Amino acid sequence: MRRRTPITPFNLSFLDIMFCGFGAVVLLVLIINANTVSLRREKHQDRRAEAMRLELEVKAGREHLATLKNSLEETEREVNRARGRSAEAEAAIIAAGEELADLRRQTLAARDHVNALQADLKNMDSEHRRLGAEQAADLDRGRKVRRFEGEGNRQYLTGLKLGGRRVLLLVDASASMLDETIVNVIRRRNLDDASKRRAPKWRRAVQTAEWLIANLPPESSLQAYTFGTGVVPLAAGQGGTGTWVPVTDAEAVGGMITALRATTPAGGTSLENGLALIRNLNPPPDNVLLITDGLPTQGARQTSSTTVSGEKRIQLFEQAVKTLPRGIPVNTILFPMEGDPMAAVLFWRLAVETNGSFLTPTRDWP
Repeated sequence: MRRRTPITPFNLSFLDIMFCGFGAVVLLVLIINANTVSLRREKHQDRRAEAMRLELEVKAGREHLATLKNSLEETEREVNRARGRSAEAEAAIIAAGEELADLRRQTLAARDHVNALQADLKNMDSEHRRLGAEQAADLDRGRKVRRFEGEGNRQYLTGLKLGGRRVLLLVDASASMLDETIVNVIRRRNLDDASKRRAPKWRRAVQTAEWLIANLPPESSLQAYTFGTGVVPLAAGQGGTGTWVPVTDAEAVGGMITALRATTPAGGTSLENGLALIRNLNPPPDNVLLITDGLPTQGARQTSSTTVSGEKRIQLFEQAVKTLPRGIPVNTILFPMEGDPMAAVLFWRLAVETNGSFLTPTRDWP
């Protein structure tokens, strides 16, 4: 039997020291580990808070990005709408430019035609004087029923057929009688009535009417009207179909001229209403004197349209001519107007078809 080793106090002390040291080491490890775990938990919480903050920032950024995208889309839509409006405005400008160019071409053609007619008139005037117009003028001055004051030689207009027992005078009183160009017509149209009546073109038209009345034969009777969109009698108290006034009745004829001088040009031109008056007169006229400056812009009824094409004006003229009774000559004095090249041709044709006459006076007449 093995003999047990005896336990000495030294051995017990050594073991006690070893176990105390080991316990101290374990305790130290536990303390250090506890601190480490606490630090890790704090860092983890801090990082979670940072992550949540970053998530909130990302969410806010996404919302802001969505707002910016919506704003960008709205801006793009507005840009597209602006481009559309710009394209429409550009197309309108181009169309207006083309229309203006067309009007200018028509104006040049009309001026060339008027110049040619004026040259023909001057040639006729020279020939007439060469054949003895001065003697005929002296005879006509002795037969005038009304005195007309003015300057210049006006007898070249004796080519007009001023005879007839019942003479109807129609004077165009539309807005185009204010001037010879479209731009000036628009400008004068916005002036006061007194300024409109002082327009050079309208004053020439009034003086032309006075000259025609002054050169009517003494045995003639007269009715005078202005026409625009409607027909207005110049005789005091005269209705839609008035009575024939002897040209020797100075008071009645003077009243007509006074009423004409007080007329203010305005509105469109309805030649159909003017010529339709002829059928309503009883007895009817046997001679018509027409003072105008171009083709009509309206028919028998007023329209709301502010523009009329050249083809439409020709149609309105043909429609108005259809209302004329047969056998009544129409003598037209045509004043110049920009952008109406077919007026001279059609009124000349009207004179030929009705056995009347057609003249375009010079600017210094009467």
